[in-house]
Amino acid sequence: MDPDKIMDALSKELTSAMKSMAKAKTVEEKVAYSQIVKNISESLGVFLNVASNMMGLDLDDD
Repeated sequence: MDPDKIMDALSKELTSAMKSMAKAKTVEEKVAYSQIVKNISESLGVFLNVASNMMGLDLDDD
């Protein structure tokens, strides 16, 4: 799967989870959504770190 599509999907899921967390009524719901947001954020961070590391490499075949 295309990394850009994965990052876009994770971003959409993160936005959705944050909106749901804002609408949550109980503490338990808020905790559950905060864990979801944390996990998605960490996953997105992995892709951003890889992208950052790849930018520093010269991958051109001169």
